[in-house]
Amino acid sequence: MTNPLLTLDHVSLVLPNGNSLFTDISYTFAPHRIGLVGRNGVGKSVLARILAGELEPTTGTCTRAGTVYYLAQLVSDQRQQTVAGLAGVQPALDALERVEAGSTNAADFDLIAERWDLRQRLTAELTRHQLDHVQPETPVSSLSGGEAMRVALIGAVLSEADFLILDEPSNHLDQPGRQALIRQLQDWHKGLLVISHDRMLLDTMQTIVELSPLGLQSYGGNYTFYHQQKKQERASAEARLEQRKLERRREKQKQQLLHDRHSHRAANNARQAKTANQAKILLDRGKERSHRSSAKLRQQQLAARDANDQLIREAAAKIALEAEIVLHASPGRQNQRQQIVLLDDVVLPFLVDRHAPINLKLSGGQRIAVLGANGSGKSTLLKVIAGELEPESGHCQRFVEATYLDQRLNTLRSEQTVIEQLQAVNPVTDKTTLRTWLAQLGLDASRLAIAAGKLSGGERMKAALALVLYAAEPPQLLLLDEPDNHLDLNSVQALETMLNQYRGTMMVVSHDEAFLSQLGLTHRLRAGCSGWQLEDSVESSSW
Repeated sequence: MTNPLLTLDHVSLVLPNGNSLFTDISYTFAPHRIGLVGRNGVGKSVLARILAGELEPTTGTCTRAGTVYYLAQLVSDQRQQTVAGLAGVQPALDALERVEAGSTNAADFDLIAERWDLRQRLTAELTRHQLDHVQPETPVSSLSGGEAMRVALIGAVLSEADFLILDEPSNHLDQPGRQALIRQLQDWHKGLLVISHDRMLLDTMQTIVELSPLGLQSYGGNYTFYHQQKKQERASAEARLEQRKLERRREKQKQQLLHDRHSHRAANNARQAKTANQAKILLDRGKERSHRSSAKLRQQQLAARDANDQLIREAAAKIALEAEIVLHASPGRQNQRQQIVLLDDVVLPFLVDRHAPINLKLSGGQRIAVLGANGSGKSTLLKVIAGELEPESGHCQRFVEATYLDQRLNTLRSEQTVIEQLQAVNPVTDKTTLRTWLAQLGLDASRLAIAAGKLSGGERMKAALALVLYAAEPPQLLLLDEPDNHLDLNSVQALETMLNQYRGTMMVVSHDEAFLSQLGLTHRLRAGCSGWQLEDSVESSSW
């Protein structure tokens, strides 16, 4: 296959509840390195399944010129598989064993096809990707998340498909795992479609395609190019909106002037009619003409107003999905000499590979990224500092109030509305003001009326942070455990904006270097073979 293509022709998808996920999409995915982006819930994974042939659209067609290998997000039940099963080659390897044992079943030969050296090729690929310790029969449960993803991608390579579709391949990977993923994908020279919110991964793509309620829009470059184009689009949309509003004000002034002139003319005519010596029938006809003229003018004014209002709504819709996040207020900057946390020879509990004891002193205003491989104890460290876990040995002293947010957003009550919870932590501010603050974060009135558990991931993160930042007494220490995981790009950028305006001391665990680079870090705390090392951080942002 020299030119594999995936083509959508007027594709629509209607959900079981009757709502349309997307409508009348036509697009051709060429065999390039393509990143698919869009807000959570817009239908990226569903679109990927349609492209892969796993799901039929409600209307329209999807054609595949070439073979497609689809890799969904890794789920927990795959932990029960072997490495060969995760790579998708277990049935063929089983068939090889049966043939070698004397089977002449035609189905076995069909499974093998021409892949008589499949076991050797699998072993060679494992070695090439630094997985020498892994065998085809190794349980997936013994692998790290990064290793499991590499095995899954090896299966994609061995499939020799014309087009590879990956859904969030970097989720749960630590930084070494993400770097290995990027290197592995750079070796793939056929069609590639990657659904991701990972900006470093997206920056290795040739084209970014955005899925929105308006359909698919292609941007001919990597994520950095896409981001620049989106900023320009937003600036243009905002300029158009202001121009439409100006035109509406001018039209209103023009209509008022015409109305005043018409009223003045009608009044003059009425006065003249009283003094003129005219027959009643002529006076009645004059009044009728005046009324018709007034009605026509009013009709024209209403039509012009409706046309202007529609143009304003269209201009506003262009920027509504990307509204800027505004944080109302934040606590004043802490005294840098203020002591926040003191760790004295702390040994973390529950870790298999123990590091040297941690000795750490945190002061006011520090912003620290906590880094290390999966399983190195980053989350455990935050829980010890928060007081949720006791150290195995040593002492941890915290001198200020702290809030710990894990990936489950444990401070957010799923059964209550956000406004109810915010009123509970800030009873001194009136409800109308609190609603305004939440609206500035992108949580409008319709979302505030439902239970927090029914909000999207991005909305829940905004709500959880609002409960922290808008409390009557915000905490002086904020501990965040992978707050950016599972968030779409818009929500991650909103999170960055909120955290940048927080003025307390902050520790954050994340594997996303692009996210960390936006937070104005003062230090990086790394877990390594020789223990935990605190390093100064000078951040420079390219996004």
